[in-house]
Amino acid sequence: MSKKITNFDLCIIGGSIAGNYLCNLLSKTNLKIVIIEEHKDVGLPLQCAGILSQKLSKLIDLPNNLILNRVKFAKIIGPSGSFIKLSGNEYPYIIDRIGLDRLFYSRVIQDDKITYFFGEKFKSFKYILHNHQKIVLVETSNRKLKTHLLIGCDGPLSLVAKTLGIKNKNLPAIQIRVKEQFDENEAVMYFDQRWKELFGWIVPEGNNIFRIGIASSENTAKNFRLFLKRIKVNQEHKINQQGGLIPYGLMNKLAFDNILLLGDSAGQVKATTGGGIIMLLTAAKYAANCIKNCFKNNKFSRKQIKKYYEKPCKSLIGKELKIHYIIRSFLEKFTNKDFEKIFQIIRTSEIENLISIYGDMDFPKTLIFKILKNPRFFLFLFKFLLKNPTVFIKALHII
Repeated sequence: MSKKITNFDLCIIGGSIAGNYLCNLLSKTNLKIVIIEEHKDVGLPLQCAGILSQKLSKLIDLPNNLILNRVKFAKIIGPSGSFIKLSGNEYPYIIDRIGLDRLFYSRVIQDDKITYFFGEKFKSFKYILHNHQKIVLVETSNRKLKTHLLIGCDGPLSLVAKTLGIKNKNLPAIQIRVKEQFDENEAVMYFDQRWKELFGWIVPEGNNIFRIGIASSENTAKNFRLFLKRIKVNQEHKINQQGGLIPYGLMNKLAFDNILLLGDSAGQVKATTGGGIIMLLTAAKYAANCIKNCFKNNKFSRKQIKKYYEKPCKSLIGKELKIHYIIRSFLEKFTNKDFEKIFQIIRTSEIENLISIYGDMDFPKTLIFKILKNPRFFLFLFKFLLKNPTVFIKALHII
């Protein structure tokens, strides 16, 4: 029996934070919107450490009940155990991540122009002509639908992106929630060559509950056991456990005929921390403006989407994501001695003060340029690049 074809103006694949926030931004338009979500519940499964900068409250109206904790310090620990402890003006939020996903869903679900289909998988799309105009025919596990615009918000393993020839490099991640006696005022990052692509983390959720995890390209489960042993945490005492994938690299191509990518599917994730919520919320504002322009002008071409979405994204978050990736490329090559040396420089120079004033979890460009003016840091960097010329070449290629 053939599937009935339904018409929509806009089809969003993925009902997590990216898709729900974009839907919220467009809810005051007259667009008929459908969201396809493969899971049966919004926000589940949890796949995030949930530490976000204060920019979150500037980007969205953030209810206080979603803020579980605030942290005052970032403790960065090198492979040998040496560390620095930094503070600044950020005081990041520890967020109820499931609640954040559900926030925008709750705001749009009563809108009769917006339809959610849960427990339904996106399967494929193809271009067709309708009234002499190119549109998209989308097939899911349960139905077919026609749409002027298709939005890929379907995460690190995005099938929309894959169909368009875009493939993310992803890091497997493991996290547990556990009741422990760590410091609730600090988020801790453990660096080690065994999980060099990111770090091990301890994030204080509040009420003596901590989110502990790592991400690494190889031997993730083994490395996680080693990490827990190092910090003396018994995995058997966990409250629950999560796993997932973190996109790793640079932002992808975003614009295609009748299609755009947003969030993890677009690689809008910081390579230094694996976080992407601030970036995707920023990008979603550009996406909403682009979508409104497309319907206003009745133009849905790649050229139109590139002009109003991809170019603004590249100009702002794309440049910052490049800096995050360059920083990560350097850190991957750091030896124990490099960590100890850089910690010493930070402690005994003006850099610690610069971090306090200009430190920014999401947009580090200003801080980086100021640090580069420090003679001791510049000399360290020069010597490091002499020992690791491939890192310099990679950085030039990225820029």
